Amino acid sequence: MATEYRQVFLEEEITSRIKGLKERIAKENLDAALIVQKADRYYYTGTTQQGWLYVPVDRAPVFMVFKDAERAAAESVLEDIIPLLSPKKIPDVLNERGIALPKRLGLELDVMPANTFFMFNSIFGSAEIHDVSPSIRLQRAVKSGFEIECIRKSSALADKVAASVPELAKPGITEVELAGLVEARARKLGHQGTIRMRMWDNDLFYGHIMCGPEAAVPGSLASPTAGAGMNPFVGQGPSFKPLERHQPLLVDYVFARDGYLSDHARIFSLGELDDEFYKAHEAMRGIQDMVKQMAVPGAVTGEIYAAMVDMAKESGYGAEFMGAAPPKIRFTGHGVGIELDEFPFIAQGQTLPLESGMVIALEPKVILPGKGVVGVENTCLVTPDGLEMLTRYPEGITRID
Repeated sequence: MATEYRQVFLEEEITSRIKGLKERIAKENLDAALIVQKADRYYYTGTTQQGWLYVPVDRAPVFMVFKDAERAAAESVLEDIIPLLSPKKIPDVLNERGIALPKRLGLELDVMPANTFFMFNSIFGSAEIHDVSPSIRLQRAVKSGFEIECIRKSSALADKVAASVPELAKPGITEVELAGLVEARARKLGHQGTIRMRMWDNDLFYGHIMCGPEAAVPGSLASPTAGAGMNPFVGQGPSFKPLERHQPLLVDYVFARDGYLSDHARIFSLGELDDEFYKAHEAMRGIQDMVKQMAVPGAVTGEIYAAMVDMAKESGYGAEFMGAAPPKIRFTGHGVGIELDEFPFIAQGQTLPLESGMVIALEPKVILPGKGVVGVENTCLVTPDGLEMLTRYPEGITRID
């Protein structure tokens, strides 16, 4: 029985994206863009099959697939999809279609390995190579109605994963054992497993489950929390430490469905916590409430970050906000979509204004060295009235008796 491959994106969705890309590269005076990175390839074609998508400004795109062309044709709505064994043959394919070789070509230089760049520089001869990744990332930052619905679905499932924690968390089981139970629940709900990050040399596996002092351990990950992890090679996430009573339990997990992500963090506790945890946690919720009103279209991302830092200082948590040990991370929120680190960034020095349709994971957190982590993270939609919370599991510290 033949496998029936599934199309996620309708034709009008892909057509709109290709049209938007053409308009952007035309403004940059580029003749074409060559899309090779997996997340971008999925965004513009609807499939992650390995290949090279050539998008000329004035002609229909050509998707040349190394592996597997038959599957790519079944998953994508693009019309011109052909098998191709070597990128060195791309100029021949273009010539056959009467498409002139570009004088100015856009490549995704933020993620392209140097050897791949040198290869394409040789293949396209005298063409000037320009970085098209900022244009792609800015286009992807504003979600279509279809994408927003995908993220809503992932957010609803993220809430269900959080709701399973009180049932699964018990004193004595290790952080990693609890992580396995939660991840099994997520898989049963349809979690795709893979979570993509654009930043080079960064990895994430589902997210972080960490209890008490282990959650406050710093690490190399671009995150306010890292955790001890299971070994130095991983250097983040849950460890073999058993869960203990009267310590905050951080469950910071990403749900991923049909490529689209929802980032979500909640605090649980086995029994009662000291008052200092509740006080700090409510301070973070207060910062989030401030940003809900402030983050309207036109608001500048760096100014939102500065306001969050100022409010943390006024609340008495300036030293512990988003990290307790230097160097601290300098962001308090990030875009989410197909990748976990999309535009916009609520970060120091950023000048990008928000637009309706952007989706942000907002994550004000306090890291208390030797004690634990409190705070929240929600996936939020930018609307004319401020932020709409797409993740809705109760934000207070959930006590597990």
